[in-house]
Amino acid sequence: MKRLVECVPNFSEGRDAAKVAAIVEAIREVPGVFVLAHESDGDHNRSVVTMAGDPEAVAEAAVRAAGKASELIDLTRQTGAHPRIGATDVVPLIPIDGVTLDDCVALAKRVGHEIWQRYRIPVYFYEAAAQRPERVNLENVRRGQFEGLREEVLGNPDRAPDVGEAKLHPTAGATVVGARKFLIAYNINLSTPDVGIAKKIAKTIRFSSGGMPYVKAMGVDLRARNLAQVSMNLTDFEQTPIHRVFEAVKGEAERHGVSIVGSEIVGLIPRRALEMTADYYLQIENFSPAQVLENRLEEALVARTRAHSSGLAALVEPFLAAVAEPTATPGGGSVAALAGALAASVGQMAAGLSRTRKSQAAYAERLDAAAKGFETASRALAEAIDLDAASFDAVLQAQKLPRDTSEQQSARDRAIQQALQHAAEVPLDVARKAADIFDKLGQLETMSSPSMLSDVHVGRLMAAAAVRGALENVAINLESIIDAGFAGRMRSESRAIASRVAETTVSAGR
Repeated sequence: MKRLVECVPNFSEGRDAAKVAAIVEAIREVPGVFVLAHESDGDHNRSVVTMAGDPEAVAEAAVRAAGKASELIDLTRQTGAHPRIGATDVVPLIPIDGVTLDDCVALAKRVGHEIWQRYRIPVYFYEAAAQRPERVNLENVRRGQFEGLREEVLGNPDRAPDVGEAKLHPTAGATVVGARKFLIAYNINLSTPDVGIAKKIAKTIRFSSGGMPYVKAMGVDLRARNLAQVSMNLTDFEQTPIHRVFEAVKGEAERHGVSIVGSEIVGLIPRRALEMTADYYLQIENFSPAQVLENRLEEALVARTRAHSSGLAALVEPFLAAVAEPTATPGGGSVAALAGALAASVGQMAAGLSRTRKSQAAYAERLDAAAKGFETASRALAEAIDLDAASFDAVLQAQKLPRDTSEQQSARDRAIQQALQHAAEVPLDVARKAADIFDKLGQLETMSSPSMLSDVHVGRLMAAAAVRGALENVAINLESIIDAGFAGRMRSESRAIASRVAETTVSAGR
């Protein structure tokens, strides 16, 4: 049975795109984990990553991400509108399929102990994983933030962590790990810079102050946008729907003489939550989710896949669907990396089969070494599929950084340039590896079984396509890079790599 867990770690960094990209990359490196989304906010100085996958893989990715964040984020220098006690501030685990909330509690406990054992970051448990009643609510654990907790934990046993010593990590603070149901992070921006109004509205609507069930809320100062924000977590959207929260905030805002200028969803939201909101505002009679085009289409596609799709086709369909989405990533760079990985896998297959043929016994050791080399190359290029997507996502995140002041503009420009350079380096490395595969497949022609020759030729053509596709991505990123020396070196190496696969014509015989 399929087992699927979601994890939505929050990191106390939302302004340095390169740091965020490094954390996301640490997550992507874990096999079996899918990064579904990641968003950063400069005012909050916070990033939220949404990942999902096999429970064990997700747990390992969460631990590694906490370690990477501890390397990159120094809370003694970090400031932002969002309260925090850790570089990796909170790590919630959510059951999705084939997993119970109790399973996620056990997983949270394991993640917490691993974070302490590997990185000496103390851990608190919250929500369903809480070991004390007062720690069920995250705001109780985070009271006083990093600066206050750092002092209080030294002398107050009630503030001691659940795992680790009674002192915070000097720069990474502490991490809160827990298990919970699906949560919607929802923010509403007001037409005023007066954060006092946002705080009054938050107090009125949040459950802990006598407001709406399943609503947590606080007022936040968005200085870069000259706005105040009501920042909320909706812990059960079916009991307290998002449209009811919107209407409540709207009414309170009008009572204070202000209006709503916009709202935002941080991370992902279930389709059902939007369907409920559409039904409410449009007042559609006898509305059913079956009337939503995507729902019906999804059902039809699943049915067709079960009826007609072979096992191999089903393996590639998710990637094809991801590429086909009208989003910037995954794009051509990821496709080029896949082409290179396929070329290496074809080489591994051809070398392995040739190794078993008596006619090729003289080449046995060389074929065995070739197969192992192709296997390593295929794995590295498969990882580059995610690396390429992450590198361009980092460019997009840098472009979202605030630029209201000259200092912010300079920081944004630096972040964009740094991200662009990385976005050029990743496909160049793909091109290097694919060119090596192209050469090694040429060497394989001389010692492979004659029956494998057409496969070797296909591999060479795929490797050449990977080189050319990756270099296209290098070139497009170099167009926006200001550092002439860096761009010149990259173009020079690109030309050298391209020349290695300039002739890709293959013959049908030896």
